[in-house]
Amino acid sequence: MSGKLMKTFLAGAALVGAGAWAVAPRSFNDRRKNFVSGVPDVWYAHRGLHDAGSGLSRTGEEVDEYIEYTRKMAAKAGFGDVSYEGSIAPENSLASFAAACEAGYGIELDIQITDDLQVVVCHDSTLQRVAGVDKRISESTYDELKDIVLFPAPNKAGSPSVTVDGDKQQSYEQHVPLLSDVLELVNGRVPLIIEYKFDDNTVWNDDNEEFMRVAHEILSAYNGDYVIESFHPGALLWYRRNAPEITRGQLASKPRPITAGVPQFLLGSLACNFLSRPDFIAYNWTGDDLPQVRAARNLGALNVSWTVRSHEELNACHLNFDRHIFECFIPDSVHNVE
Repeated sequence: MSGKLMKTFLAGAALVGAGAWAVAPRSFNDRRKNFVSGVPDVWYAHRGLHDAGSGLSRTGEEVDEYIEYTRKMAAKAGFGDVSYEGSIAPENSLASFAAACEAGYGIELDIQITDDLQVVVCHDSTLQRVAGVDKRISESTYDELKDIVLFPAPNKAGSPSVTVDGDKQQSYEQHVPLLSDVLELVNGRVPLIIEYKFDDNTVWNDDNEEFMRVAHEILSAYNGDYVIESFHPGALLWYRRNAPEITRGQLASKPRPITAGVPQFLLGSLACNFLSRPDFIAYNWTGDDLPQVRAARNLGALNVSWTVRSHEELNACHLNFDRHIFECFIPDSVHNVE
């Protein structure tokens, strides 16, 4: 082999080695030393089983079946009545989580912190989409949020009455819940995937540190199974340093072109795994065959898909994922996937 060819070969090998080091998950020895339990093998309902919110702009038989089943499970759990014309289990509500528990599904949910340091369950940074109110979570107190109705019925005053806790009510409402209330409701019945949400996944500051500390203190008092995940590698690095026994997952999706921004490209490429050393990779299901996703799995990471919304999508990605976060359809056993 010529000297020039040898240099090219060594440079290529070094590049491959650096790439493998960058995307590698937590080591087996580290997991064993810290008694890391992993991600329980169940289906995870995205933001709970819900009849309003994420993904439900879709139409079709699978979606109709999902909504009908969601409402049945919510009512069985004591939330509303299936005859109610409005939503009884909107996304990330106590009712949606109760419905998932009733059905035996795990739950994926999102947490943020309010201006008065209350940890709440909500996906968006504002309540505009979920409540029609342009109120920012991080700039509001919980008292300002707790009475805002999630996905209110179009004609609340004329809505059918429903039974809640044995009392007839003229309307039915769900609100942004506290994480502590969600944990009390679930009470260990099903495992949880808890996502830490940040406005900017490229910066880290004292507010982020405080959020991590407050939320982890709440979770530490919970006796049920849970794992944490985030798009922000800083959140996983915090757990790596402060609570290495907790299973942690790096969220990501297909990287944008590098010209659109280096940080987003690196996050989508899983090139920040050297900071977070995740136990699992939660990746957009459409990226199932990307080299970085397959490499992380080959190096020992568990791969979790998000968010699968039909049997067709499940069929397309299930070979490269070990767990699935779903909505808009009722999943079958993975063994029945074609």
